Amino acid sequence: MKIVAMDLGKNKTVVCIYDQKSGKHKYQTVRTGPQEIHDLIVEQEPERVVFEICSAAGWVYDIARGLGIEVEVANTNGQAWRWKNIRRKNDREDALKLAQLSAMEQLRTVHIPNRKVRQKRALIQYRQSLVARCVQIKNSIRAILDKEGLTMAGGKSGWTKESIGELKLMSLPLEECDVDNLWRGSLRVELEMLSKATELIKQVEGKLDGIAKKDSGVQILRTINGVGPRLAEAVVAYIDEPGRFKKGKQVGCYAGLTPRQYQSGDSNRVGKISGQGNKVLRALLVEVCWLGLRHNEWMRRTYQRILRGSASRKKIAITAVARKLLIRCWAMLRDGTEWRKENKSALDIAA
Repeated sequence: MKIVAMDLGKNKTVVCIYDQKSGKHKYQTVRTGPQEIHDLIVEQEPERVVFEICSAAGWVYDIARGLGIEVEVANTNGQAWRWKNIRRKNDREDALKLAQLSAMEQLRTVHIPNRKVRQKRALIQYRQSLVARCVQIKNSIRAILDKEGLTMAGGKSGWTKESIGELKLMSLPLEECDVDNLWRGSLRVELEMLSKATELIKQVEGKLDGIAKKDSGVQILRTINGVGPRLAEAVVAYIDEPGRFKKGKQVGCYAGLTPRQYQSGDSNRVGKISGQGNKVLRALLVEVCWLGLRHNEWMRRTYQRILRGSASRKKIAITAVARKLLIRCWAMLRDGTEWRKENKSALDIAA
C-alpha cells in the first residue's frame, strides 16, 4: 500500500510518501492550499491519505474523498502523540510517524462529518464565542464601576433595560470626557460593544432556529422537558451519525464525561472526568442539567439519587446526570423515538 501522510501547517505542508511493504519513504513540501493538495494526491495516486485533525482537516478530507481515496484522520489525544519525553520533533518526524502508525493499523482516528454538519458546528461554536464575549464585556463594565467605588445589581438584575439605562446615563462619549472622567468614556465604549454583541447573538440564534425547524433530530430532542434548542442542535450536530456508536459508554467517552482510570495490580482508582471530548457540548449539557433540575422529574430524581444527601457531591451528581442525558439523547436519535417521562429500562442501567 502506498500511503501519503501529511503534516498540515498554516502555510506549508510536509508530506511523507511511504511504502507499506518495504518501509521506504521520501519527503516533499507543498503549499497548504486546496489546489496544491489536490495536485499532490493526483500525482502520487496513493491508496490512503493520512493527516492529523486540525482546522484544515475538513477541506483536505473532502478533496481526498472526492478523488476516491481512503482517508484516515488521526486523533492526537492518544498516547502515541505525547512528545513529553521525545528529544527530537519536527514536521518530517510527525509525517513519518503518521505513515508508520497507519501502516501498522495502530492509528486512532476521528470522525469527519460532511460539510453541512461542519458548517452547523462552526456556527454553534461561533455563538458560544459571542456569548463568552458578552460575559467578558459585562465583567469589564463591573470592573470599571468597581474602580470608581460604584456598585450595580448582581446577577441578571444588573443587565435589565432599566439597569443598562442607568449605566448609559453615567457614561459619556469619549471625546467629551475630561481627564477626571475618562472612565465614563470607557463605560460608553463597553456598553456599545455589549449592545452590538447582543444583537449579533440574536442574528446567529435566528439562523440556528431556522435550521432547527427543518431538522427532525432537533425536534425529537425538544420533547425532553428542560432541553431547549441550543442543546438539541448541539447534540444532533456533534453526534452526527448515531450508528457510529455501538453503546452508550462510547457516547459518554466522546463527550469527555467519563472518569479517568488509574489501574495497576490490585489498585483500581477512578478520578475526574477525562475532559477529552467537545467542550461546547459538555458545557451545554451541564448548564442544561442544572436548569433541568427545576423542570425535569427524571433529572431531579437521578441527581438526588447520586447526590446521596452530600453537598460535596454536587458536581459529581450533575456530571453524571449530564452523561446519562446525553446517552438518552443518543438513543432517541438512533431509534427515532420521543422522550418518555417514565421509562425504567435497561438504558438506565447501562447509563
